[in-house]
Amino acid sequence: MKPDPQLRFGATEPSLAYIERQAAFGIVELDGQIAIAAITVNPGDAPVFDLPGGGIDPGETETEALVREFGEETGLQVAAEHLLVRATQTFINPNGRPVNNHGAFYAATLTGEDPELKIEADHELVWMTPQDFVRRARHEAQAWAVVVWLRRRV
Repeated sequence: MKPDPQLRFGATEPSLAYIERQAAFGIVELDGQIAIAAITVNPGDAPVFDLPGGGIDPGETETEALVREFGEETGLQVAAEHLLVRATQTFINPNGRPVNNHGAFYAATLTGEDPELKIEADHELVWMTPQDFVRRARHEAQAWAVVVWLRRRV
């Protein structure tokens, strides 16, 4: 997957060596709200808000990663509907590592719930209006993907 250079968010620091990471994220809507992962990066700090999803493991497809990551972060079972957009987000992760996150953003459907899937203790499922998430998202690429999703639903 080669990212479109026009869909790049975040600034790079030329002196840093960035990890190239392929990732998949999903947008699931229920009753006018979307599923969000509220992540506690540092205990005692306010959470940051991300779309559920994450890195693609070796041998895994984007949609397989999306389903797995959604479950691990939220305990929700989902099915990918269709690819919305791709975008790269450059950032420094909480471990201090510079990352170029090449994200595939999918519309997805909620198919069930299985609390045993959730293994990421620092992630909590919250439901938020798309507009609120656009204002509060940690990463610009994710906010932009939600705007694309909203515009295609009109």
